[in-house]
Amino acid sequence: MRLVFMGTPEFAAVSLRSLLAAGHQVAGVVTQPDRPRGRGMKMSPSPVKQLAEEYGLPVVQPDRLPDDQVMSLLAEARP
Repeated sequence: MRLVFMGTPEFAAVSLRSLLAAGHQVAGVVTQPDRPRGRGMKMSPSPVKQLAEEYGLPVVQPDRLPDDQVMSLLAEARP
């Protein structure tokens, strides 16, 4: 199945990993923007973004929905 995945936290990354392992075609990923984390409050990506980058998937990080980038991804991906 061709799909666009939307999620941010670790439990969503587990779902994304399962979809990829099952052979689904993930045409893109929508996740929240990078946020400051940890003691040093360094900007860091979400677990879903990290996984998507490992697999070379296109990532969109809108501040809110609806968003033009998300709509473009959906139009191009044809999930």
